Amino acid sequence: MTVIVIAGGLSHERDVSLRSGRRVAQALRDVGREVVETDVNADLVALLKGTPDPVVVPMLHGGLGEDGALREVLGVLGIPFIGPSGAASRLTFDKSIATAVVRAAGIRTPDQIALPHDIFRELGAGALMDGIGAQLGYPLMVKPSRSGSALGVAKVADASDLPASLVAAYAYGPTAVVESYIEGTEIAVTVLDEGEGPYALPAVEIIPVSGVYDYESRYTAGATRFVTPPNLSEASLDAAGALAVAAHRALGLRHLSRIDIIVRDGEPVFLEANVAPGMTETSLAPLAIEAADRTLGNVFAGLIDLVRN
Repeated sequence: MTVIVIAGGLSHERDVSLRSGRRVAQALRDVGREVVETDVNADLVALLKGTPDPVVVPMLHGGLGEDGALREVLGVLGIPFIGPSGAASRLTFDKSIATAVVRAAGIRTPDQIALPHDIFRELGAGALMDGIGAQLGYPLMVKPSRSGSALGVAKVADASDLPASLVAAYAYGPTAVVESYIEGTEIAVTVLDEGEGPYALPAVEIIPVSGVYDYESRYTAGATRFVTPPNLSEASLDAAGALAVAAHRALGLRHLSRIDIIVRDGEPVFLEANVAPGMTETSLAPLAIEAADRTLGNVFAGLIDLVRN
């Protein structure tokens, strides 16, 4: 069996993907697995078809990696891979859809408005700002509907900053989502399913120095402090773990996901889900795996064996 770790791609998150891929590949080599690292290029299909007994670990972030496209190709080729199906990836990657699906499952989410760029352009910012503020209030969060690593995400304090924040979000896709801002303790819960049903790993509290967990805070060493276990009650942590597992199920995810949550007054609220969590030195899922007294190599090796059988 050969493990093929696919990383890189052409999304805005290429650098993060390459770092994640290298780390996972080395962790698998450390536990004795044969690993080939590759990017997405014209030779990929030939590599996949020419490798005896391949299993793929998709470590692509952002578009192509998390929008389900690559996973659909792997399914067509009949090659086993870690992570959710193409359809589940596509649903989860679009925050405007994923939030609605999770809310329909009875899980608490922020109030949200999806705003396509065409509407924003044709109607003009002035016609929309008052209505958005009246419905959601300030402060609020603006983010691209289909992007990761907090690219294009901004906290908006008042109406004067909203148009520029929307324009910044549109740089990463044709639809932006505007959400009510929820003050609280931000945590991430990694969900793992090794064949007997999903369960939550220890939560990781996120304390960015800047106050906002943006791209720089995520991938700059020292820019964010991570705490495990979070400074929350046992009841709140149990509720957050249950929410993460419920969201994982509602979105049809499998094997490994990361659910981002805000805890306000002891109650967890779903923010978003990640189908290919980052695995860099500053990423959250590896911290959760370590807090569970597991190793990255053994977790991925177990998932590889699971999809191969």
